[in-house]
Amino acid sequence: MAAEPRFKRIILKLSGEALMGSLEYGTDPAQIERIAAQVQKVREQHVDVAVVVGAGNIYRGLEGAAKGMDRATADYMGMLATVLNALTLQDAFEKRGQDTRVLSAMGVTEVAEPYIRRRAIRHLEKGRTVIFAAGTGNPFFTTDTAAALRALEIHAEAILMAKNGVEGVYDSDPQLNPDAEFLAEISHREAIERGLRVMDSTALSLCMDNDLPIYVFNMADEANIDRIVCGERVGTLVSARPAKDVVGTS
Repeated sequence: MAAEPRFKRIILKLSGEALMGSLEYGTDPAQIERIAAQVQKVREQHVDVAVVVGAGNIYRGLEGAAKGMDRATADYMGMLATVLNALTLQDAFEKRGQDTRVLSAMGVTEVAEPYIRRRAIRHLEKGRTVIFAAGTGNPFFTTDTAAALRALEIHAEAILMAKNGVEGVYDSDPQLNPDAEFLAEISHREAIERGLRVMDSTALSLCMDNDLPIYVFNMADEANIDRIVCGERVGTLVSARPAKDVVGTS
């Protein structure tokens, strides 16, 4: 028998890079399909899934144009790029029969609903997959911070943070240091103090202050989301308490 899910509601944080597959930038249709299949499998276990998506896959192609640009303007460009990714994911989810809603923190009413907390919760209660676009709607805040904020607003029990090509959190960049040590478990505070690349410090502080666990895992393994939801230890657990005390761990 399949393991019972340990969570009732999660936030899946997808970086834009997680949508690229092997491309230099843009979206890989095969990768989008794999993500849709993984989310569908979790939804079939009656787990509420909300997705926060970044835009690194699109913004890489805009970096040259953004050089020297005002930071706020560049951030608004990035927020609009997340809307493109959200619509791409919505299309893939709905082709698999998942009723999906995109809620945007910026006004793009022709293609997405405005973000309203109670509406988002109601969509989840009705069994819909929700995709949060445009970050927090404010410049100078990353989509990591948006993931932490939305998770707290909708009462998610954990953030599942997908990484592209790495198994979790390391004590240094494994792409630059072949001897980087993998960390199976770490506290929010230690991650902040050591400057580890889990999330930005604002997002980590929000999670730490509200005792919200973060599971950092490799998106390349198509079973990882399901394993985490079912209580298996995968990747790195970032939490305020020892792993045995955190809901969702075995």
